[in-house]
Amino acid sequence: MDRWRRFRKLSRAEQRALLRAMILLPVTAAGLRLFGFRRWQSVLARWGGARDKRGENPAGELLETARMTARMVSAAERHGLGRPNCLRRSLVLCGLLHREGIPAVLRIGVRKESGGFQAHAWVEYAGAVLNDSDEVHEHYAAFDRDIAPSPVSPR
Repeated sequence: MDRWRRFRKLSRAEQRALLRAMILLPVTAAGLRLFGFRRWQSVLARWGGARDKRGENPAGELLETARMTARMVSAAERHGLGRPNCLRRSLVLCGLLHREGIPAVLRIGVRKESGGFQAHAWVEYAGAVLNDSDEVHEHYAAFDRDIAPSPVSPR
């Protein structure tokens, strides 16, 4: 009952973002297994539609919307099905932001630790890290190229 009350206190935009994230996180886990990274990323990009709201809203408002969406994806992760990893979480966040016309960037970085490599994914918009600490750049070397979706070729 407490969760329901907290949900009802959210704004409509927060409720929509939370519900979409709760659906997309487990769907993305399945989509990555079935289709692979590139194809699933393209599916999310097409689902999002490419509305560009930069002309409609000041950059500060878009950044606040992006941060709110990141909070709702985190809440969906805590209260939803399964435990998504950083790649699934970041793909969903990036897809939701693109749906809102916010040109977020998916970043993937690596680091060497204990003789092996570790990879990590996060999302940035306007130079701000949305779903991780601002110091993520100090711990992971991000690939220079944006991880942008590529078109899916018909079979």
